[in-house]
Formats: sequence, C-alpha cells, structure tokens
Amino acid sequence: MGRNRKGIVLSPKTETLLEYIYVLVGSAIVALAFNLFLLPNRIASGGVSGISTITDAVLGWEPAFVQMALNVPLFIAGIVLLGRSFGLKSLVGTIFLPFIVFLTRDMEAATLDPLLGALFGGIGVGLGLGIVFRGKASTGGVDLAAQIINKYTGLSLGTCVALIDGMVVLTAAIVFDLERGLYALIALFVTSKTIDFVQMGIGYSKMAIIITSKEADVRQGILTKIDRGVTRLSAFGGYTDQERPVLMCVVNQTEFTKLKQLVKGIDPSAFVVVMNASEVLGEGFKRT
Repeated sequence: MGRNRKGIVLSPKTETLLEYIYVLVGSAIVALAFNLFLLPNRIASGGVSGISTITDAVLGWEPAFVQMALNVPLFIAGIVLLGRSFGLKSLVGTIFLPFIVFLTRDMEAATLDPLLGALFGGIGVGLGLGIVFRGKASTGGVDLAAQIINKYTGLSLGTCVALIDGMVVLTAAIVFDLERGLYALIALFVTSKTIDFVQMGIGYSKMAIIITSKEADVRQGILTKIDRGVTRLSAFGGYTDQERPVLMCVVNQTEFTKLKQLVKGIDPSAFVVVMNASEVLGEGFKRT
C-alpha cells in the first residue's frame, strides 16, 4: 500500500494509475505552455523544446517532430549507455509530450509579448514538469543527455544540464537576438522555481538551532507553550571545550515568531541559528 501526499492509503494499482495521470496531465501542460507562450515568442528556454524552437525558425521543421526525433533516441541511448531502465512512465511522457505539441500546434498564441511569454511559459513548463516528476517519471530530453555526459566526462549532473541549456540559450541569442536570449534565461529561471514550488509547496518550515545557558527552561517552553517537539543535542564549545547542550526545533511559519519571543524572553543572550526547511516529514507536519 502507498500513501498520497495527504497520507491517504492507496492500493498499488490506484497509486500506479495516479502516477500515469500525473505524467499525462503534466506533459499536456508542458506542451500547451510551449505552443501558447514559448514558440510564438521565439523563446528557446533550453532543452529539446528550445532546440525545436530554433529549428522551426531557421529550417521550418515541425517542433513536435523534432522533439520526437530527439527524445526517443535519447531515451534508447540512456537505456543502452547508462545500463538502467527509465520505466514505462518515462517512455509515455517522452512520446506523449510531442504528440500533444503536434495536436495543439494550430492554437492561437496567448500573448505576443515576449516578457509575458517567458514568464507564463516558464510557469507552465515548470508546473507541467513538476507534475510529471510527482508521477516519478520524466519527459526525457536534456535530463538523459546530461546523465550520459556526466557518466563519460565526470562533470556534475547540474553542470551538464547547465551546459546543455546554456548552449541552447546562446544559440537562440545568436539566431534571434540577444534580447530573446535574455528572455529565455528568464523562462529557465521561472521554470526551475515553479518545479520547486510544485515539488515542495510554499509552506516552508523553519528549523532553529538554539544555544542557551537556560536550556532546560527554553526546552520546557517549546514543549508546553508552542506545543512542538524539540531535540537536545550534545555539543562542545569550540573555545572552552566544555559540553554545552544545543536545542533543535522545527516550527511552521506561523509559530516562528512565538519561538523567537519565547527564547528572547527566557534568555536574551541566546544564540539562535534559523534556516528554511523545504520539507518536513513526521507527526505534526506531513505523514511519511
């Protein structure tokens, strides 16, 4: 049995069906964003879709056919060279995305303002890819090419993706103009942030590391007044080399102000380090 993000128990068949729905819906959203915003404004925001935008402008090749011609061989190369199976869901995404691009190729552009095209195209692509990733799949393309380059060059995966996308954007700046290249960078940035939003949401929690001489009082206050768990860690002062307990606590955004006021009220000289926790699994937050 699996669980969805709200903790509802799903049967294996239902969970698999839901993942395929994610792949199909996400791929369709990416295709629509491409045809409505990116392609009409000549915004080649990296990846296979960016290459198809350039070939459409220069050679007049149908973008859907270019995407299919690149994605399918890359998928096969990934299986052969990387020695792994990318799964049926990824193959579905690899084929379904250019299919929807072809079906919607005659739709009228949503806007011919390149800035709006970059922003909303980036949001649409990021939303679609985020949903596909939620289905534990991919749409092929740059991800597979980057993994192949990573294996045979030793470059990090992030560097490989950046290099491929960077070359596509640079080519777009040469083929079109510098301004279109800058719009493509905007679309890339928006896409990455939207994927993060879909994957993790906006409900960032806060993790606080508290070093205080009144550790027992602060710990009791967190447990009783904020009603949050707290972990007591063993640590040693770097200067004194004496043991000094450290408290670690995770709270949601609405409780963070209460935590600061509580610590300040008990020990104004307490040392507190705060950082964002993009996802927290466990009782009181999300079910694992």
